Parts: sequence; C-alpha cells; structure tokens
Amino acid sequence: MNAVITGATKGIGKAIAIKLAENGYNLAICARNALELEAFSADLSYTGVSVFTFVADLGNKAEVAAFCDAVKGEYASIDVLVNNAGVYLPGSMLDEVDDSFENQLNLNLLAPYYLSKYFGKIMRNQQSGHIFNICSIASKEIIPNAGGYCVTKSALLSLNDVCREELSKYNVKVTAILPGSTLTASWEGTEIPAERFVQPEDIAAAIHTVLNLSAGVNVDEVTLKPLQF
Repeated sequence: MNAVITGATKGIGKAIAIKLAENGYNLAICARNALELEAFSADLSYTGVSVFTFVADLGNKAEVAAFCDAVKGEYASIDVLVNNAGVYLPGSMLDEVDDSFENQLNLNLLAPYYLSKYFGKIMRNQQSGHIFNICSIASKEIIPNAGGYCVTKSALLSLNDVCREELSKYNVKVTAILPGSTLTASWEGTEIPAERFVQPEDIAAAIHTVLNLSAGVNVDEVTLKPLQF
C-alpha cells in the first residue's frame, strides 16, 4: 500500500505519516525543508517501509506538478492521498492584505485541488483508493480574526464533497477531517494545558480507523473537537 502525504514533517501530517508507516504503508511525503525531510525519513527507518521524499512548496503550482510526477515515477499505484499541508494567517477579511488571502488560497485550496485531480485520476483508473482532506472546524464555523482561513477551508470542504461525488462511482473513497484546536506548532507559547487540545495522534488514529472499515462504506466527515476548551 502506498500513501501520499503533504506537509508531513510536522504536526498532523507527521503523526499521520508515522501511523501509516507503522502499519505497512510506503510513503511519498513532501515539505519545504530538505533537512527536515531527510531527518524524518531516517526516523522512520524502523518501520521498514519505503519513504520517498520530495522538497516542494505546494503554494507554487509548478512545484505541485513536479511532486505529483515524481511520485508517479516512484510508485505504480497510489492507495491513499492525504491533503494535509496548509497555512493559517490570522486577520480579518476586511483588513488583511491581499497576499495573506492569496497565500492561504494557494496552499489550503489550490494545492489540494491539483493533487486530488492528479491522484484522483490514478485512483479512478485503479478503481480503488482513498483521499483525505484535512479541513477544519473553520470549514463550517466562522472563527474570529481568521477571515481568509475560513473562506479557504470552507472551499476545501466543498472540494472534498465534489471529489467524493465524482469518484464514488469508481470505488474511490473521499473523507473530510475537521479538527478543532489541535496541539501543533501554531499554538506554541500557549498557556492552555496540552491535554485540553486535540492531539495530532488522534487525527492519525481516526484516519487509520477509517481506512480499516469495510469496503462498502464511506465516511463523509470526521469532526474532532476538544472536550473542554
């Protein structure tokens, strides 16, 4: 089994990569930092799986395409795609600079769009596969001081639903993951106790569980929120 995971060296993406590697999935992972990719690949050596790494800024369409082509050259089939890479740039929609919204649009929506089209076609031809989109509670709820982020994550959920409708007839599953406040680097310096957050490992466990359900079921959405926050 081969899995593609974007933004895999930190936070949620890293937890997902570890979980899938420990369960026998070969990985194709990308991030912007070559040293972090190299170190993480070495850390995963104990799993015994193949780990293909590629340096890419997924906010750049050409680099998205280069990553896709490189993965296709490495693995003949793709069983799982996790569109995890994303960015949160705080600011109100009326006052944020245009570049802030455009940067979030490129990474939070356009990259998953291109990746889903590329690997979705491969899965369509295979008549199998599963795409996961790491959305957010901001896909459905308006988060204060997060205008552009809410817009892009809402659009990502719509993309997820369109992909699910188009691919279901080809036996390909598509699932949206909607985390609430999750303990990642974006919360660095917070005084909120760590145990109050959703953990990245929770999201990884949810994805692994969904992957092991029966062949005839599709989980449309999984929402994970802190119990008390």
